[in-house]
Amino acid sequence: MTVLEELESAIQSAAERTGPKVIGLGQGWGRGSGVVIGSGRILTNAHNLRGDEVTVTFLDGRREPGRVLATDQDLDLAVIEADTADIEPIEWSDGPEGSVSIGRSVLALANPGGRGLRVTPGFVSSTARSFRGPRGRRISGAIEHTAPLPRGSSGGPLVDGSGRLLGINALRADGGLILAVPADAATRERVEQLSRGESPKRARLGIAIAPPRVARRLRRAVGLPERDGILVRAVERGSAADRAGLERGDLIVAVAGKELDRIEALYEALDGANAGDQLELTIVRGADERTVSVSL
Repeated sequence: MTVLEELESAIQSAAERTGPKVIGLGQGWGRGSGVVIGSGRILTNAHNLRGDEVTVTFLDGRREPGRVLATDQDLDLAVIEADTADIEPIEWSDGPEGSVSIGRSVLALANPGGRGLRVTPGFVSSTARSFRGPRGRRISGAIEHTAPLPRGSSGGPLVDGSGRLLGINALRADGGLILAVPADAATRERVEQLSRGESPKRARLGIAIAPPRVARRLRRAVGLPERDGILVRAVERGSAADRAGLERGDLIVAVAGKELDRIEALYEALDGANAGDQLELTIVRGADERTVSVSL
């Protein structure tokens, strides 16, 4: 058998074996794709969802109403509850941590907005990559691969030659490469929690932010002294930040007495805090520096 014949066989096998497990979200030029991970449970990217309900389309054209069961915005994953009938769930890869290596052949599947199954082959081009999720937190350990995917494919599965889940395709990187959230042990544990309807609870400030480089450029543009820090672009009404008096344009330069030179430092401080804790932020408003206490 030639290489092309082997590739043809692998794609056809994936379409037959894994294709029915891949679903579309929305209708027409819809929101994305997903994959059946259990009876009545569908895994997708959190950024594909708007509200608590979504139309789910299966390979045979059947449409069902779906209800968002739980989401993890920071990992960009969500589980939807819908009638999956007798569709067998996808099998997770049981390989050891780091077993997905550069050069490994992969297959990407999608059903963009319910417009029909797509199966494309590719190779892992890089591992242990990272990207920012919907709320700005960095998702580490991502798999970068070359299998091309059309718009509406995020949330679909990345599988090996046996149809086992290696990752959930999340976004397109530079050069058309695709980044996937790895289907490792930590992700599987998180997905099991989401499948039980348990969304993670994390301390939130309730602000939209810009990274230090943007803050420095904007302050320079309006004639203010350059400072390292995180610029507040917007404040959610009624949030912890709003109650503490933070405003759009404030520059957060320190948290709990530690200088902020990167966004991750702010997230680390929030991850170490509990509900009801007080978090001290040092902010610069214009040219004035002050300290505010935020009740989380």
